[in-house]
Amino acid sequence: MRILVTNDDGINAGGLKVLERIAKTIGKDVWVVAPETEQSGASHSLTLHEPLRIRRLSNRRFAVHGTPTDCVMLAIHQIIKGRAPDLVLSGVNRGANTGDDVTYSGTIAAAMEGTILGVPAIALSQSLRGDHPVKWSTAEHYAPDIVRRLLKAGWPEQVLININFPDMVEAAVKGIKVTIQGRRDVSDLKIEDRIDTRGIPYYWLGFRYRAGAPPAAKSDLAAIAAGYVSVTPLQLDLTDAKTRRQLGKVFM
Repeated sequence: MRILVTNDDGINAGGLKVLERIAKTIGKDVWVVAPETEQSGASHSLTLHEPLRIRRLSNRRFAVHGTPTDCVMLAIHQIIKGRAPDLVLSGVNRGANTGDDVTYSGTIAAAMEGTILGVPAIALSQSLRGDHPVKWSTAEHYAPDIVRRLLKAGWPEQVLININFPDMVEAAVKGIKVTIQGRRDVSDLKIEDRIDTRGIPYYWLGFRYRAGAPPAAKSDLAAIAAGYVSVTPLQLDLTDAKTRRQLGKVFM
């Protein structure tokens, strides 16, 4: 099996090294193509107004000065010769990609691009809280078996799989749940205004999440909070079928 490994945390990220080891338990032909620098929050963006540069680090390891989507596109169309990968693995992200986070996530976007290009794709993220050390061993312990079981079962062509591991040691994990994408109750956009050394103002964006109402029982957020690994199938088709039917009556 030929596997493409990528991420949005950058070529030197700890989670990428974890995912390389995970991939090598599943297939021997593992290629790594990841962003040169961190691209968290890049979502499904493409680099269209400047050139993309590829830096070869070793025989099957490359850094791209671009987004996660750029990485997958270049990997499949330019870097990996002979035949396309059989699987795209994206992550392991430092922090969960659950609920509304999936719309911002470069980790999810890399898996989305693989899916668009006809390659089965899985995004993997390791939850963390505050300044706790990241429990990479939890993802590394559970991911190989989960990925193998997913590959054996298969999933539709226009679907990608989003896996999130809870912030706890592997022995404390309660199990695996197949979930729906949740919705955060409340999120605060934090904008810090600062002044640079030349006296010119600039701004730094971030998010703070506040605890609100309990998440929906079958959601990824609820599973992670309860100590389970969350496995969520996400579809590329964003059409809302119910609203489409309603509007069809309006514009007959």
